[in-house]
Amino acid sequence: MTVQTRDQGRYLGGRPPYGYRLVDAEAHPNRALARRGVRIQRLDTDPKSGPIVSWIFAQRLAGHSIARITRALNDAGTPCPSATDPDRNPHRNGQCWVLNTVRAILTNPRYTGRQIWNRQRTDHDLLNPANTTLGHRDVMRWNTPADWIISTTPAHPALVSEADFITVQKLRTRRNASLGRTYLMAGLLCCGVCARRMESHWPHDHPGYRCRHGHTCAHRPDPGRAPNAYLREDHVLPHLPALLLRLTGHVEPLGPASVSREWVPTPAQAISYLRSQEILLTYDPATRTLTGTHPRQKGSPSADQSPPKRRRREKPDRKR
Repeated sequence: MTVQTRDQGRYLGGRPPYGYRLVDAEAHPNRALARRGVRIQRLDTDPKSGPIVSWIFAQRLAGHSIARITRALNDAGTPCPSATDPDRNPHRNGQCWVLNTVRAILTNPRYTGRQIWNRQRTDHDLLNPANTTLGHRDVMRWNTPADWIISTTPAHPALVSEADFITVQKLRTRRNASLGRTYLMAGLLCCGVCARRMESHWPHDHPGYRCRHGHTCAHRPDPGRAPNAYLREDHVLPHLPALLLRLTGHVEPLGPASVSREWVPTPAQAISYLRSQEILLTYDPATRTLTGTHPRQKGSPSADQSPPKRRRREKPDRKR
């Protein structure tokens, strides 16, 4: 796979990215397969969806947000990728564009004309590390760019130049790096009113998080939505160690005396645990409380759960 992608730039199968279509390339390089009539395919620009991808990159380079680009696509009635090719997307509804779809297009390096392989991997995670008899589950995760295999030469027509693609990737990171802004809890907070992820912002020279209840979404905001929810990061960090102790069950909530005799984690350790266990914290602006979901409550079996025993089949009485 590495040689075929890096040196030959060959298309290795899978769904073609939005904006491309599959066309016949040439006979298969394997002589045995070529004698059987097997041919390889390559990506070519789709005349309908290809210009839309170029427009998305142009709008992002012009400084428009992903939410604004998504709303513009929906307002114009542009079919989303799953509606354009429903046969290859039976698991999606194809109703409208969403932010994750536009974000995935803007971060896909295959639009530069290079062939990419090994962007994702499949991990086999234990359902419960405390009880290995429950088996595994397959989880798809993204690899870092250092693990990607990129073709040395362009393999198909480019919908955006490599310079513009790099500029799009650095739009947000450059802004945060130049201002020295770091958000420790980005992606971990949800709004208790609308259940959306809270977005990062920088109020009064402090990292914070807010929810504007649909302002940054694919649809136009509802005029009657609830007031915006705000939460400063320095107000949350001191409470994370106690939350971690409750989630992990190291200590019972009996009071400060019992907590002092046990291990007290740091906020950084609590954040690392929340990310590793994929736990989201829900902020209720009405009561100003923060709650987390225990891993056992997310559908995974508890530690003391054992696989069900097979019932012994009773043999019918034989008539003598």
